[in-house]
Amino acid sequence: MSKNNHAAEQSAPDGRTPADKKIISQRLKPNPLSQFSMDKDALRLALVTAQYALRATRQQSPPTHDKATGLLVLVNGMEQAGKGTAVKQLRGWVDPRLLKVEATVGDCPLDYQPIWQTHTKVLPRHGDVMVYFGNWYADLLYDVMRMTRAKDTAETDAGTKSQNRQDDAPSSLMSRMTTKWQDYLQQQLAKLTAFEQDLAANQTRLLKCWFHVDVDTLQKRLTDKTADPQFLYQMDWHDRQVVDTFNEVATALLRQQPDWVIIDGEDKSAAADHFCHEVLHAIQEALVSSKTKDDTKAKSHPSPFVPVAVPNQLQEITSTKIDKSDYKEALAAKQARLAALLRARNGRHVVFAFEGMDAAGKGGAIKRLVAPLDPREYQIYNIGAPMLHELQHPYLWRFWHKLPNEHTDRISRIAIFDRTWYGRVLVERIEGFADAAAWQRAYDEINRFEADLADAGTLVIKYWLAIDKKEQLQRFEARQQTPHKQYKLTEDDWRNRDKWERYVQAAADMLARTDTDKVPWCIIATNEKRQARLQVLDHAIEQLSSL
Repeated sequence: MSKNNHAAEQSAPDGRTPADKKIISQRLKPNPLSQFSMDKDALRLALVTAQYALRATRQQSPPTHDKATGLLVLVNGMEQAGKGTAVKQLRGWVDPRLLKVEATVGDCPLDYQPIWQTHTKVLPRHGDVMVYFGNWYADLLYDVMRMTRAKDTAETDAGTKSQNRQDDAPSSLMSRMTTKWQDYLQQQLAKLTAFEQDLAANQTRLLKCWFHVDVDTLQKRLTDKTADPQFLYQMDWHDRQVVDTFNEVATALLRQQPDWVIIDGEDKSAAADHFCHEVLHAIQEALVSSKTKDDTKAKSHPSPFVPVAVPNQLQEITSTKIDKSDYKEALAAKQARLAALLRARNGRHVVFAFEGMDAAGKGGAIKRLVAPLDPREYQIYNIGAPMLHELQHPYLWRFWHKLPNEHTDRISRIAIFDRTWYGRVLVERIEGFADAAAWQRAYDEINRFEADLADAGTLVIKYWLAIDKKEQLQRFEARQQTPHKQYKLTEDDWRNRDKWERYVQAAADMLARTDTDKVPWCIIATNEKRQARLQVLDHAIEQLSSL
């Protein structure tokens, strides 16, 4: 190699000359056959080049329309199959400061929350690469293996009772238990597939690597002198029957999710090289996906969006007055009933979601909702424009880690949102902060998110508070004249009045597309604040009473 070419190779990651740009372009071009055309030195150089190129999508100066994309690498599979060796080699070949590595060993999924929820806090920022050992699949596999052990216990008990006599009871019992874990696995995998598709649609691509070795190799490595890390899935890998069951579960998983890359760990060095090639391909694909094209939006939503007819409930707002003394008496009784129900729910997670027109009374309703509670029992989140670090994650990420969580030290398991994830189909739609493909896709993403919460046992209670335009103006003017309420009024509030009809239409579209059996909307349409507050409490009492 000439000195000039050598210099170009050394400076390629910076891309400062036309020759360098051409070399970099070649390294970043996806090549599924790289295993056959690259030696280790070329692979190392391509990896670090791609790593910096992906990071640069988050640091565009001047800004472009390209969307920064993150890469999440999930590492699972058999124990002693070379997972640690592979990730160690990857980290040694790339810039280790820019490669985040997290690990879990698998545990029982937590009560009242989807299996993925605990893990969302560590998701990579757009432009970053993260390797995640264990992850949500470790929790799922741990849970399924626990179910299979319960099946084995039931089978043993039934066999003891029947002794040597053959009858239908033990086989039918075993069949029920087998079907149970298989159905559970299938159900959870379907939910995780949808969750991962939503991650990918929001600029977090996934690479899922499953490392495998045969049982004889596993047993040989378990008994060698090399120190073993803490075992994934908390299994006894020395027990061949347990390993056989694990392989049965793994086979069911891999059949339902064909997007896993299976890496043969018989030769750890070859497995590490294979893994690094797969990571390179995934980074290159992430770079391609970050490039927006003029026809991308049209392809993602081929059907034109059809607004719904605005219901009369959002246009003809009633105003039923209530006497102040009657209101106070009813308020106290309802607050006491609500507090009793919340404290009798046995730790179940509850999420209150408040949306509505500006000055519709969300803050006042929340104030009356929490009045009978101890402040340690709940968290209130006032949602505004996303911060920069929140924009560098999937859209729903900033809400995921505000949900009640059994992993936190706080005692509260009640979350109250003043404005919510529905901002994407309301303000972001109207103000143009989200493109059409993003906000139209968000209806289904939100429905899946809320369904996952409901299926896990979380009670989600969501309100839309409606007032008419005249009443809003009166409340704005009252705020201007009241010193301790002036902070509630902003220039944006006044500007939004000029878009009143558009916001009402967006609300109608939202209510029509996200009112589900599992998580229905409660529409409170009244210009009378006192009535609205009582109706909020009535609906919460009704929902909690049904638990």
